[in-house]
This record gives sequence, structure tokens and C-alpha cells, in this order.
Amino acid sequence: MSTEHEKVRGWLTGRLPKEWFEGEPELSVDRDEILIVGRILAPEQADGVSDAERSAAEDGRIKQFREDTRERRIEIARELEHATRRKVAWGVRCGDTKTVFTSLSAPVMTRLRQPERQVLDTLVDAGVARSRSDALGWCVKLVAQHSETWLADLRDAMTKVETVRQAGPDTQS
Repeated sequence: MSTEHEKVRGWLTGRLPKEWFEGEPELSVDRDEILIVGRILAPEQADGVSDAERSAAEDGRIKQFREDTRERRIEIARELEHATRRKVAWGVRCGDTKTVFTSLSAPVMTRLRQPERQVLDTLVDAGVARSRSDALGWCVKLVAQHSETWLADLRDAMTKVETVRQAGPDTQS
């Protein structure tokens, strides 16, 4: 875990109302955005309710949380955005349902050769994506889904490299 990630987690531990979430929220930090996803108490329901009823109850609880906390979330997000120079997005887990309320969509420049562009165009032509941009996003999600373990190992290795860098000699002199 990077020092920046730890600072944000510590700040949120001190700033978030303790009654909002069950346990600590999940935190995702990249160079553009901080995503905070907290678990809220699922509604009590009788045994044997259908999946549709359970899902609808969770959606309702999420909507209630979103409305009840809107002003405070905006206030906290503004403070954190000012402190970190990153946008802040919020989300909630309730039972099996996860909803992200707001999320930054950041443009990414890339150069693709014809074979890669043909892949994107095939996805657009087939109606899987509306545009090359959507198709590229779809491809990234698919790679992440199928490479989750490898990406986790890579992130862990990057964290270890950062720790070694921080322990090294001060190069600011």
C-alpha cells in the first residue's frame, strides 16, 4: 500500500461518520481519482425471499443512504479533493449489490496500429460498443477480469519496489 493510499485511508478514518459504514470502506486511489466504497447494513428480510425482492430492497437501502448522506459526502469530497488534488467518487455495497454513485471518466491517449483498430471497429460494428472509446474500455475491463490474479501480483510487486525506494538514500541533497 502506497504512502498516499495510507494517508487517504487515515484521513477518511478520522473524517467519515462512524455510523455510515460497517467496517472500513474499500479505497481505490489512482493518479486521477479516489473511490470510496463502504458497506451498509442490508435490509432485514424474511427467509426465502426471491432474488428480485432481495435486490430491490438493497437498491432501496442504497438510494436511501445516497439521499440521506448527500450533503455530508459532498462536503467531505470537497475537502479531500482540495487536500489531494484528485476527484472523489462514492459507492456503496449492500448485501450483494454494489453501486458507484459518481465516477470520473478520464480521457486516455493511445496510438493503435491497424490490427488493434480493427478489433475496436469489430466491437463497434457488432454493437458491443458505441464507439472506439467504448470498445477500448470494454477491452480493458475484459483483460482486468481475466487477469485479476496477475494484476494483483504486479501491484504487490510495485508496492514492494516503492518501499525499497523509500528506504534508500535521500537523493534530494
